[in-house]
Amino acid sequence: MPEGYIPIFIFLVLAILFPVVVLVAAKLVRPALPSIVKRDAYECGIKAASDSRGRYTVRFYIIAILFVIFDVEAVFLFPWAVRYHKLGWFGVAEVAVFLAILIVGYVWAYKKGALEWV
Repeated sequence: MPEGYIPIFIFLVLAILFPVVVLVAAKLVRPALPSIVKRDAYECGIKAASDSRGRYTVRFYIIAILFVIFDVEAVFLFPWAVRYHKLGWFGVAEVAVFLAILIVGYVWAYKKGALEWV
């Protein structure tokens, strides 16, 4: 019984050992004292015009989250499209309910003003 776990333990040891060895090797190979140019924020030659810690409005994050939510919901349509013929009318009804819920969410977000940029 325990003989079956030996490959798993070997894989576990290798999975832990590999990143540790790579990080130690990288620390030994890299230069210890980087130059002033390397410490600059941008090496392309263009100096920063302002501080990079500017504030964004909450609306920016709300629109970004809504985009991700609706985009991920749209990705769920792909497996349905692949099996469209096999699912038949049940699949059509199922996706209609899914899209109805998605549209209700979109209309709700629109009425709440979450999609207004200004």
